[in-house]
Amino acid sequence: MLDRLEVAAEPNRRRLLHLLAAGERTVTELAGEFTVSRSAVSQHLLLLEQVGLVAARKEGRNRYYRLDNDGMRELRMLFEQFWTAELDMLLADAQNFTTDRLQTTEESS
Repeated sequence: MLDRLEVAAEPNRRRLLHLLAAGERTVTELAGEFTVSRSAVSQHLLLLEQVGLVAARKEGRNRYYRLDNDGMRELRMLFEQFWTAELDMLLADAQNFTTDRLQTTEESS
């Protein structure tokens, strides 16, 4: 199974998500914003679709992409969980550092 955070972290895919935040766009419109080929943009979009971050619809010859609200909500929750855990570890390290420093100061007095 693909990792949603890992997929979203790649710079081209992050940019696609940013562009799609403004609304639905065709592959051709999106590809015009990149120096990579239209095919490469399509592959990035397919990967984003596989992990549930974007949704696509076909109309005539065009394929339209938009952000998937549920997938983006889940991605936000993953970020929040990650940062909460990281901040908890940072706080614990800071408290340990302070405690160790106080003990060292008291021992040298």
